[in-house]
Amino acid sequence: MPAIPPLPTHQQQQVLDRIRAQRERLRARRNARLQARAAAATQGRGRVDPEAPLLARLVSFARLHPVAVAAALGAAALAGPSRVMRWAGVLLPAILRMRRG
Repeated sequence: MPAIPPLPTHQQQQVLDRIRAQRERLRARRNARLQARAAAATQGRGRVDPEAPLLARLVSFARLHPVAVAAALGAAALAGPSRVMRWAGVLLPAILRMRRG
């Protein structure tokens, strides 16, 4: 016959209740995060959000057009670092002006 475990004391029961509540909070937070990720993935699919930060726009553009990004990086690698830096010095101010205006 299996032994019946002793009932927890009041203090032990309080600790067990806090552990159970924390696990429920963590589970709810994980589910909410998964739902938010799924909603974001389906919502912005196939386009670049113009209101997103620059880095997020670049990442979504790279995901949408991987061949174009690979071609641009390949051309930059072939041109060499000094030429890339020279063109960046010409293009970066123009791009920044376009963003302001």
